[in-house]
Amino acid sequence: MSLKDQITEDMKAAMRAKDAPRLGTIRLLQAAMKQKEVDERVTLDDAAIVAILDKLIKQRKDSIDAFAKAGRQDLVDQESAEMTVLQAYLPARLSAEEIAAEVKAIVAELGASGPGDMGKVMGAAKQRLAGKADMGQVSAAVKAALAG
Repeated sequence: MSLKDQITEDMKAAMRAKDAPRLGTIRLLQAAMKQKEVDERVTLDDAAIVAILDKLIKQRKDSIDAFAKAGRQDLVDQESAEMTVLQAYLPARLSAEEIAAEVKAIVAELGASGPGDMGKVMGAAKQRLAGKADMGQVSAAVKAALAG
């Protein structure tokens, strides 16, 4: 079953269970998917859906930080709940060690050395690790590999 079908089935299940918070989050995800399909006139595959999920999760993290600084625990809890629902659709993430190993392999393949090659390495890493790893961690691993 594709990720898109899984999301649709989960929405139906949330409707039947009258789980309003989960239903709202899934509808938000579906709206973002539909927007991308309409804007770009494409049918989304699992990789594109994972990219949308990453974007939505990053937005939730930023909102949680802002709400925590403002002392709005009620909104922090709501954003955290939405983030938990969204993270359930992500594939298993690579560990820090696995990310470092992948980055070292990419640096070796490209023959990169020094911070000047950061963009070239990040481009290759983004293609290879998109959806499998947090890009913030990948960036840190690339910086470490090129510095050493």
